[in-house]
Amino acid sequence: MKDRSRKIELRLGTRASLLALQQAHWVKERVEMLNPDITITLVHIKTTGDKLDIPLFRVGGKGLFVKEIEEALIRKEVDLAVHSAKDLPAVIPDGLTLAAFPEREDPRDALVSQGGKRFGQIPPGGKIGTGSLRRKAQLLNLRPDLEVVPLRGNLDTRLKKLAAMNLDAVILAAAGLNRMDWGERVSEFFDPETMVPAIGQGALAIETREEDERTRRAVAALNHPPTRISVLAERAFLQRLEGGCQVPVAGLARISSERLFLAGLVAGVDGRRVVKGRVEGPLEQNTELGVRLAEELLGRGADEILREVYKKG
Repeated sequence: MKDRSRKIELRLGTRASLLALQQAHWVKERVEMLNPDITITLVHIKTTGDKLDIPLFRVGGKGLFVKEIEEALIRKEVDLAVHSAKDLPAVIPDGLTLAAFPEREDPRDALVSQGGKRFGQIPPGGKIGTGSLRRKAQLLNLRPDLEVVPLRGNLDTRLKKLAAMNLDAVILAAAGLNRMDWGERVSEFFDPETMVPAIGQGALAIETREEDERTRRAVAALNHPPTRISVLAERAFLQRLEGGCQVPVAGLARISSERLFLAGLVAGVDGRRVVKGRVEGPLEQNTELGVRLAEELLGRGADEILREVYKKG
């Protein structure tokens, strides 16, 4: 048996939340299993998003959970990072690359309610907690009779706030609940046609330095091509819209019969104006399809929504 002390050590940068650590350990175990000469050490990094106790959209939330980790990568304090793909800004820093996207978990949003009520059973005036403008806008578009309550904190904190804040329900990502084995808490899954998920929701992204061929090779086998194709299409859509957490932008790509189907949405914060669309095409045109859908929505009024939201922000 090879001496562990002679193994190559790679440092994996991660947030210290329960879900982030679960995801980091998942990547660590698989990289070590696929590369017997490598051992991975987790490095806990506190990000701006972890320090704030206000809704993230008020401070331009995209990137708040990854910025310090990316800076540590650039400074060579860590060798790789694992992120929830939905936390990544549309453009990553020069010198870094998204080296692998493991197979995507369930991308849907999930309702966790008091007493197991389904969405349609929540009474008028019911309180639903979420920290996402995307979810808020779509909730109010579906049911303007509800009160949407701002919610902050990690996944476990938000679940506790369901009772602590006397909410009727909270909306969370199904993927996070599944990864924590908390899926039994779900009262109902939203159809992604009804509640379009966040860009990259359900997917993990493994980030490395572009020049670090050894680490890129070590994680390459974790890449799931259909997930990569889909998430990059969604990210191209987001980048063309220049969207962030201040704007309710949503998108989900799926692959069927060697074709890519991409649905997207831009909404006003109050949910009154929603512009939706979809495109389809060959897999190799994934990013072009993302751009095409963004331009179609911009031409149908999304540009006015974006201007209005950014002017208020």
